Amino acid sequence: MPSALPSALSIAGSDSGAGAGIQADLLTFAAHGVFGTTAITCLTAQNPRGVSGVLPVPPDFVLEQCRQVEAHFHPRGLKTGMLLSADIVEAVARFIQGSGIPAVVDPVMVATSGATLLAPEAVESVKKRLIPLASLVTPNLDEATILLGRKALGGGAAEAEAVELANTYGVPFLLKGGHAEGDDLIDVLAWPDGRTFILRARRAPGVDTHGSGCTLSAAITAQLAIGKGLKEAVEASHQYLQDGIHKSIEVSGLKVIRHGGR
Repeated sequence: MPSALPSALSIAGSDSGAGAGIQADLLTFAAHGVFGTTAITCLTAQNPRGVSGVLPVPPDFVLEQCRQVEAHFHPRGLKTGMLLSADIVEAVARFIQGSGIPAVVDPVMVATSGATLLAPEAVESVKKRLIPLASLVTPNLDEATILLGRKALGGGAAEAEAVELANTYGVPFLLKGGHAEGDDLIDVLAWPDGRTFILRARRAPGVDTHGSGCTLSAAITAQLAIGKGLKEAVEASHQYLQDGIHKSIEVSGLKVIRHGGR
C-alpha cells in the first residue's frame, strides 16, 4: 500500500494573483510532500500591482471549514495568514485552542503594496488571543514594529529584537529581515529562554518576493507536519525559500518565487 501523506491546514486569505495566501501555501505544502487543506478567511482581488478589494468570510464559516478539515484529515500542523478582523481572529483562536494542532502564526497585517490586511481593532486580538497559542510566530519588521510598540530595525539589532519578542509573548519567534536595508539579510529564531539561531541570506535583485512570508510559514508548517523539530524545520524552510527566490521563474514579465525546484 502507498504510504499516507501527512496533512497540514492553512487558515488564510485567497490571493487571486496566486503569489501569496492560500495559493502559495498549497504550492509549498505540495513541494514538501504534505497534503494541503484550507480554511479561507477572505477573498482578495489583487495582482502584483496591488489589492483592489477584500471580501471577508463570516467567522462562523471560517470555523466550520476548520472543523470539517480536522474531522477528516487530522492535520499535523496548521498556519494562519490573513485573518482580517477581530471576530475571525477569535474564531481561529478558539479552533486552535480546542484542537491542539501545532500552529505557525504569520501575523499578516499590511501587504507589500501598502493595503491593510488586518483591521486595527484586530491587532490586540492577535496579541492576546492568537500569539499565546502559537508554536512559532513569524513577523516581518513592519509587523514586529507593531508587536514591539516601537520601530524594529533588524540587521544588527535583529537578535535582540527577536529575543525581546519571544520573551514578551512567551513563545518562539522567527523575526524576518527581508524589509531591512542592504543586501545582507538576517532572520533570527528566538526562544523565550533567550536561545537564538541566526539565518543569513543575500537579497536577489529583480525578483518579486510577494508571498515570501506565506511561503516561509507554510514550509515551516509542512516541516513540522512531517515530524521535524522547530530549529530543523526553520532551517530547512529558510533554505527552501532562498532556493525559490534565487532560482526564480518568469511569469507575465515578473520574476517570481519558484516552488518545488521545477
